[in-house]
Amino acid sequence: MTERLDARRPDAPTLPGQYQPGEVEQRRYEQWVAAGHFRASAESEKPPFTIVIPPPNVTGSLHMGHAFEHTLMDSLNRRKRMQGFEALWLPGMDHAGIATQNLVERQLAAEGLSRHDLGREKFVERVWQWKAESGGAILGQMRRLGDAVDWDRERFTMDAGLSRAVQTMFKKLFDDGLIYRANRIINWCPRCLTALSDIEVEHTDDEGELVSIRYSDDVVVATTRAETMLGDTAVAVHPDDERYKHLIGTEVPVPLTDRRIPIVADEHVDPSFGTGMVKVTPAHDPNDFEIGQRHDLPALTIMDERGIITAHGPFQGLDRYEARPAIVAALREQGRIVSEKRPYVHAVGHCSRCKTTVEPRLSLQWFVNTAPLAKAAGDAVRDGRVKIEPAELAKRYFAWVDNMHDWCISRQLWWGHRIPVWYGPDGEIVCVGPDEQPPTGEGWRQDEDVLDTWFSSGLWPFSTLGWPERTPDLAKFYPTSVLVTGYDILFFWVARMMMFGLYAMDGVQPFDVVALHGMVRDEHGKKMSKSFGNVVDPLDWIDRFGADATRFTLARGANPGQDVPVSEEWCQGSRNFCNKLWNATRFALMNGAHTDGPLPAAEQLSTVDRWILSRLAHVTAEVDEQFEAYEFAKVCDLLYHFAWDDVCDWYVELSKPVLAEDGPAAAVSRRVLGHVLDQLLRLLHPVIPFVTDELWTALTGAESVMVAAWPVADRTLVDDAAEAEVGTLQRVVTEVRRFRSDQGLKPTQRVAARLDGLGPAGIAAHEPLIRSLARLDAAGDGFTASATLAMPGEVSVALDTRGSIDVAAERARLTKDRAAAEKEVAQARAKLDNPAFVGKAPEPVVAKIRERLAAAEADLVRVDAALEALLP
Repeated sequence: MTERLDARRPDAPTLPGQYQPGEVEQRRYEQWVAAGHFRASAESEKPPFTIVIPPPNVTGSLHMGHAFEHTLMDSLNRRKRMQGFEALWLPGMDHAGIATQNLVERQLAAEGLSRHDLGREKFVERVWQWKAESGGAILGQMRRLGDAVDWDRERFTMDAGLSRAVQTMFKKLFDDGLIYRANRIINWCPRCLTALSDIEVEHTDDEGELVSIRYSDDVVVATTRAETMLGDTAVAVHPDDERYKHLIGTEVPVPLTDRRIPIVADEHVDPSFGTGMVKVTPAHDPNDFEIGQRHDLPALTIMDERGIITAHGPFQGLDRYEARPAIVAALREQGRIVSEKRPYVHAVGHCSRCKTTVEPRLSLQWFVNTAPLAKAAGDAVRDGRVKIEPAELAKRYFAWVDNMHDWCISRQLWWGHRIPVWYGPDGEIVCVGPDEQPPTGEGWRQDEDVLDTWFSSGLWPFSTLGWPERTPDLAKFYPTSVLVTGYDILFFWVARMMMFGLYAMDGVQPFDVVALHGMVRDEHGKKMSKSFGNVVDPLDWIDRFGADATRFTLARGANPGQDVPVSEEWCQGSRNFCNKLWNATRFALMNGAHTDGPLPAAEQLSTVDRWILSRLAHVTAEVDEQFEAYEFAKVCDLLYHFAWDDVCDWYVELSKPVLAEDGPAAAVSRRVLGHVLDQLLRLLHPVIPFVTDELWTALTGAESVMVAAWPVADRTLVDDAAEAEVGTLQRVVTEVRRFRSDQGLKPTQRVAARLDGLGPAGIAAHEPLIRSLARLDAAGDGFTASATLAMPGEVSVALDTRGSIDVAAERARLTKDRAAAEKEVAQARAKLDNPAFVGKAPEPVVAKIRERLAAAEADLVRVDAALEALLP
C-alpha cells in the first residue's frame, strides 16, 4: 500500500512496519487483567451472561481441542461483554482422580516407593504438594490463548467450597433414596485397580479370537473370552427358537469342570448370531448379568481384581491372557473345539489412562438411581427450557437419557472425594453431611472409596457459584447462559450436569443452551493421534503464527456439531489476514483516518463512501445473526471477506486517489475509513482479540476495544443504489485485471484502452478510478484494439496490447491450458459419477474432488473468455 506520511495527524500513533504477535500478546493480556476487564460482579444491574469453563484436568496441557473450545467460549463471552452484559466466564480445573493418582504413583515408583509405603493420609498430602508445585500448567497456557476468564473466581473440584457441595449432594441423594450400594457389573481396570465410568473406557477394534465350544451334542456356543467359561451358570436361547425349545429347562455340563448348568429362554438372545446359543457368565459380562437377574442365576467370580484366575482347578493363579490359550488347548485335547477364527476383529474396551483391557466385573459399588433424574433431564430439553444446538443432535441426547443405566459412582482410589459413609460394628450405615459429625467409637470406619470425578464436575455450573449456600453469585449468574462442549461428551458430562442441576436447583436448568461442536481433525479429516503422527500443538502455532491466527483458524472451521479440519497452511493464511488488518490500519493512520466526531452528512458522502457504509451495515447484521446461531465459521467468513475484499482490496484502493488530492473529499474519506475500521475491529475482536485491541486503541485513542460497545447495524446507511453502482465498477475492473493476468501482463504495466458504455451503465463518473485500478491509459493517436472485453450490460473495454504480448504465442498457451482443464474436469467427473467411490471414500476426500471439479470448470470458463478476447 502506498503511504502518505504527510497526511498523518500530529497526535496519531505510529504503528511498526510489521505486526509481531510476540511483542503484543503478553503485554495486552497483562493490561486487560490489571484493568479488571475480565471481572464480573453479582452487584451489577446489567443482565447476566454466564459460561462456566469445562474444567480441564489438573494434569493436562493445552491441546488443540482445548484451544478450539476455548476460542469459541471466549468469542461468545467477549461479544456479550461488549453488548452490555455482565459477562462471567468462570475458570477452574478438575482433580482428575485416576490421572493424577497415576502420575504421582509413577513419581513414587521412580523413588522406589508405592502409595502403600506412605499410607493414605501421607499419599494425599503428596498429591496436594504435586498440585501446588506442578499442577495447573494449562492455566498459564489459557492466558497465552487470550482467555478472558475471571481469574478471581478460579475453582478446583477439590477445593473447600466444592468439597462441601459434593458432600451435600451425596447426602441429599442418599436421604432421598437415590443412592444405593449393590453388587453389579461395572467396568474394571486390572492395572489401576478401580471401577471406571463409561467415558473412561475407550473402545477400539482389536484382533482376537472367536472359539466355538461344544458343551454337549446339542449345545455349541461361541466366545471371544474362553476363560470366562469357568464362571458360566447357564446357556441361553431365544424362547421362540424352534431349534432349541425342547432343550429349555434341561441341563448341560460345563466343560473342564464338574458342574452342570441349566438352559434358559431369554429374549436377549439373537437367534441369527452364531448357533443362536450364548453362554451366560453373570459375574463377568453386563448382558449376562441382566440375564442372570431375570432367571435368578448364581454369579460366580472366577477372577480377582488383577485379572488372575481364582476358580479352583488347573488354571488357578494364571493371568486371564495366560488362562485363555491354556483353556482352549485343554478343550481342544478333549475334542470340544468346533471351530477357531483368528484373527477375529471385535470391539474391546480399554482404560483411557493406562490402555489396559477393561474387565467387566461383578463388584460391590455405590450407584445413583438415575431413572427419575434422567427423566427430568430429558423433559427439560423436550419442553424447551434447554435448547441443544444444532437441534439435530437432540435425538442423540434423548437416546442416552431415555435409556440410561444406573451410574456407578465409587472408585477404588485415594485421591478424590471420599465417600461420606460410615459403617458400624453391628452393620450400621450412616451417611454424614458437611455440617454433621461422623460417628465415633470402636468399630466405626469410613468407606474406603472415593467418588467418580464426574460426580463433582456434574455439580460445576452451580457449585462454582456457591451452592449449597444461596449466594449473590448463584442468584445472579444461575442458570448459566450457554454450555460450549463437544458432542463426544454429550452423554457423559452434559447429562450429569442436567440431572444434578435440575435436582439441586428445584427444576431450574443448569444452562439455557448447549452449543455442541465437533472434534478437531487434520486437514484430511483424520483424527489426531500420536500414533498417526498428525498431532498439532496449539502452543507451537501460537509461538510461530500468534494466538490470533491460531484462534481464527479454529473458529473459521467451527460449524455447529461438525468436526473441524485444520492445517498449518490455513494458520499461515490466518496470520496473513492479521497482517492485512495491520497494514490497512497503518495505512489509514498515515493518511489521517480518524474516529473524531460524527460521520459526515449523507450529501457529503461519495458513492464509494456510501457503498462501504452500506456493506458495513449488512455485514454487521449478518454477523449478529450468525453469532446468535453459534455459526462461528460463517461469522469468520463474513468478516474475512468484508475486511480483505471490501475494505482492503476495494475501499482502500478506491480511496487512494481521493486521499492523494487532500481536499474536502479526502476529509470525508478519512472519517469514513476511520469509522469502518473502528467497527470492523470491534466485530473481529471476539475472535482475534490481541491484534484488534492493538489496532483499535491506536486508531481511536480509547482504553480498549474490550470495553467498547458492540456495533449495531445502522439500517439507515443501507444504500442499494450505491452497492449496485460500485458492483458494476468492480466487475469492470475485475474483468480487465483477469484479462491482464491471463495475458501475462505485469501488474505495473499500463495499457492503452477505450472504455465504452460507461454512461448507460451509470459509472461514467468513475472512469478515472477504473483506469487507476486497472492500469489503463487513454486511447491516443494510433490506438488499435487488439482485444475487446465485453462486460455485463453495455460496457466494453478495447485494449491495445500490441508490443505487450505475442498474440499467437498467447493463443497457443491458452489452448494448452484449456486441454489441461478439460482433462481435470473429465477425471473429477469420472470419480464423482462412480457410486462406489462416493459411497466408500471419506467425506473430506469426496469434498476435495468436488472442489477440484468446480475449480477446473471455472478455469474452462476463464480460458474460453480469454481466447475469445484475443482478436484474430
